Amino acid sequence: MQFKKVEKDDLSSLQKLSKLAAGIVKKHFDPIIGPEQNDYMIDKFLSVESITEQLKEGYQYYFVQDEQGENIGFLAFYPKEESMYLSKFYLKEEARGKGLSRKMLDFVVEAARREGLTSIRLNVNKNNSAVKAYQKLGFIKVGERKKDIGKGFFMDDFVFEYRIDYS
Repeated sequence: MQFKKVEKDDLSSLQKLSKLAAGIVKKHFDPIIGPEQNDYMIDKFLSVESITEQLKEGYQYYFVQDEQGENIGFLAFYPKEESMYLSKFYLKEEARGKGLSRKMLDFVVEAARREGLTSIRLNVNKNNSAVKAYQKLGFIKVGERKKDIGKGFFMDDFVFEYRIDYS
């Protein structure tokens, strides 16, 4: 497994990332939040333009690649207060259940350590099956958040935190 950084001026990578992200998110979230809200969120958060803007704001995006260099997932994170905020943490369905999420988390932990941060935080939809996966990785629920994202849609999430051990 390897991680390939996405640069804001690499249009080809941005297009590949947007397409990969839309495919993964569409398949996973349509049954959870419905296709109408999911399509809106994909356009709002995972379009080439949106990802480019996020990169300009300090997000770091990475392709998650298998040993052959195939893109099997993606990550996005950025420092926020005392934590690294984990915005995106996705694998294609066929890559799940193989222990890859632990390696992905280790990669984010190392990035957070380089920044001197004490934890990783993320929001996860309350009805998302990934809640169990995050708990298995060592995240603990520290709150809930409901956010209006426009057009009458809301993100209704748990807030999870992973404490970074420096000992």
